[in-house]
Amino acid sequence: MKHALDYKNAPRKIKHESSLADVLKKIIDEKKSRLLVTENDKITGIVTEKDLGIFLLTDDTERKLDEIPLSAIVKKIISVDENTSMAECAEIMLTKSIGSLVITSNDEVVGILTKTDLVRYFAKMHYGEKIVGEYMSPYYAWQYSDAPLYKIVLKMIDEKISRIILRNHDEVPVGVVTFRDLFELALKQGNYEDVLDNSDPVISVIFPRKGFISESGFGASVKADDVMSTDVISVNYDDDLAKAGKILLKKNINGAGVLSKHDTIVGIISKTDIVKALAFLK
Repeated sequence: MKHALDYKNAPRKIKHESSLADVLKKIIDEKKSRLLVTENDKITGIVTEKDLGIFLLTDDTERKLDEIPLSAIVKKIISVDENTSMAECAEIMLTKSIGSLVITSNDEVVGILTKTDLVRYFAKMHYGEKIVGEYMSPYYAWQYSDAPLYKIVLKMIDEKISRIILRNHDEVPVGVVTFRDLFELALKQGNYEDVLDNSDPVISVIFPRKGFISESGFGASVKADDVMSTDVISVNYDDDLAKAGKILLKKNINGAGVLSKHDTIVGIISKTDIVKALAFLK
């Protein structure tokens, strides 16, 4: 039986005294969706891309990013012993609604285990056991690709999701918008706007972040298809679930559309769905 220690990763870290500007820059530069937070070289918390995105788009203060402490969004870590089974880790993630666990050995942090690691394990060890249709989610958040950006962002905030699928008016998925797409747009937009402190383009994201949900600013004038990623990946309802997991890993995405025999989208299969399948194999 494989345990958490077998699939752990070396954690990316950031100091507790950092600002949200530091967090944003590190997430973009290192293309990581979560960072472990340290105090006096001891890991005490975690910060995620999703938490950062929701905070930035809902915070109504006038503070710049370098004025907002990391403590505003940091969360406590949830840890498991290195000998915890992968199925048990999957169950804990589902129960706690989290995307990662800190792995400890003799009360010392030795790594981090994410949903991606659990999917990698499932794809390797459980080929031919389950099909996509058994675990897909029939509901998925979507909007039309010509919708104004503010509608997309408000839906992401309302449903607390970090990505949304876009469809054309023939109901065919044509793209995806993620928080990371918004971060990158904010950096570009900040360079064009008149901001008080534009010495660092990361700091200037403070100006346009409110524009995302504005019905009169660029949130209204920019269309979703101006910022979306067009690489929409799909799998079939009857495909092997482990195969679908490998596709998610290869494409470095969190979810794929599920197609019926008539090539219409009937749901989405996500890493969370595969983690659910793993938990049920206990």
